[in-house]
Amino acid sequence: MSTAPIVQPFFHADSSTWSYVVRDPDSHAAAIIDPVLDFDAASGRTGTASAEAIVDYIDAHSLQVAWLLETHAHADHLSAAHWLRSARFPRARIGIGAGITAVQKTFRPIFNLGEHFPMDGSQFDHLFRDGECFDIGQLEAQVIAVPGHTSDSNAFLIGDALFVGDSLFMPDGGTARCDFPGGSAATLYHSIQRLYALPDATRVFVCHDYAPGGREHRCETTIGDEKCGNIHVRNDTPEAEFVRTREARDATLDMPRLILPAVQVNIRAGALPEAEGNGVRYLKLPIDTI
Repeated sequence: MSTAPIVQPFFHADSSTWSYVVRDPDSHAAAIIDPVLDFDAASGRTGTASAEAIVDYIDAHSLQVAWLLETHAHADHLSAAHWLRSARFPRARIGIGAGITAVQKTFRPIFNLGEHFPMDGSQFDHLFRDGECFDIGQLEAQVIAVPGHTSDSNAFLIGDALFVGDSLFMPDGGTARCDFPGGSAATLYHSIQRLYALPDATRVFVCHDYAPGGREHRCETTIGDEKCGNIHVRNDTPEAEFVRTREARDATLDMPRLILPAVQVNIRAGALPEAEGNGVRYLKLPIDTI
């Protein structure tokens, strides 16, 4: 089987999100990781330009999309997975970590979604277990649960390429916040140790990059570079030091701009709420809750 997938990144500037197409070089099989649905909070309008750029790439290379993979239920952008499957790739399966059920149980009462909203992850086609393996053509893929940022966070090791979600940023960006419901800095520390046990040459692809210091946006590093240079957690960083640093940083952060619309869509696998009697879909805005 192939060990080095072809990875094509796509950058969503409004949310500083990296999405990826991962291709098997020996076949036409591919997966899409963390696709973004454009959303303007001021007008409430959605858009598909970012997702269509991914579709154009898929079409240009005659790829067959087997999976639409979510590293977690994102709080900073709406997922385009549902639109991509509905509009273009009906045979693709939407997959996320089994921890999504805990996220749904946390947020169903916050958004008052009611008893009709299932909390068993059935909105997704597949819930990945820690250590589960699957194939993308001739590529071997493995799921590594990395809770800490969220309860459902997974990394996907596809050949020699590791898609870490929000567990790690580029070395000069550190790590993701751990103050969301279900988050834990200590848990994230232990999750990162699992990633640091991989070979140093493992390619690492991040979900976000905020370009510290005004440098250009980047998406790729290595496990070796993270272990040596991550500003929050190097290979020799004690757990207590990381927890102290992470929690102090989290205390200074505002809530993500799109957390309320994003989470209620993303726990539905990217599907928008059903239209009401007037034919309009509505997102909820809980007051003084988050």
